Amino acid sequence: MKFNTIAVVGTGQMGAGIAQACATAGARVIAIDPDHAQRERAKAGIGRSLAKLAEKGLVKDPAGIEARIKFAEHPDDAEPADLVIEAIVEDLAVKRALWEDLDVVCRPDTVFASNTSSLSIAAQAEVTDRADRFLGLHFFNPVPMMALVEVVNTPALDPMILEQGVALVRAMGKTPVLAQDTPGFVVNRLLVPYLLDAARAAEAKVASTADLDAGMKLGAGHPMGPLMLLDFVGIDTVVRIADIFHRAFDEERHRAPAILTAMVARGELGKKSGKGFYDWSGTEPVARSVQ
Repeated sequence: MKFNTIAVVGTGQMGAGIAQACATAGARVIAIDPDHAQRERAKAGIGRSLAKLAEKGLVKDPAGIEARIKFAEHPDDAEPADLVIEAIVEDLAVKRALWEDLDVVCRPDTVFASNTSSLSIAAQAEVTDRADRFLGLHFFNPVPMMALVEVVNTPALDPMILEQGVALVRAMGKTPVLAQDTPGFVVNRLLVPYLLDAARAAEAKVASTADLDAGMKLGAGHPMGPLMLLDFVGIDTVVRIADIFHRAFDEERHRAPAILTAMVARGELGKKSGKGFYDWSGTEPVARSVQ
């Protein structure tokens, strides 16, 4: 594998999962987050995830995988990395500021990759001197279980770096899908309008939360209903992506409906906050009626 040492910046749910996947593929990983408590949560979460996968026979030597992950607090700790993957907030200005810092810290040959779900890769790369070594690697949640990674190309990207990104994804046991640098790439370009329509159906009281989800599961063969999927993705994340799409395409169908913006204002962000279209406080999620 080309990328022997990988720095993952951000140790939230996505970043921790990416760190675990990279270490499982054999890389040494530097998991970076300025928040000590978040680093501790990530470390504990990776341990639990690996233990469960080991019980199912899906990974070998979970202790060895954990040992390949070093936790650090500052972007400067990414200096030894062959590849840096960012998994921070979905905010272009924040990402660009991070890349400006990392461009100074890291070796000239270090490759940069963004886990963004909707933001332009080129707009991030332009604040660095390595647009030819800057690609998108969009993982899906939960990273250890989801087989797909969108590998995002740009006009400036060196084709060899794109091939190395594809090879890394395959080394993780995942399937790469090549996408161009357009808003939402493949999956979110198609998925987010569907989720927004589902939220509008809930807002219009077309049916209850449970029945809307059951309808799409049983009628369309989906493994999960759209309202539960909204909770898994994060209501705030979907609203941010919708705002990005609305600015990019200037179409009303991409505007986040009031029901979602109100939920974000109330802190009802889905599973990660314990409450969204479902109440996640118990052992099983319970459908809620959301206004």
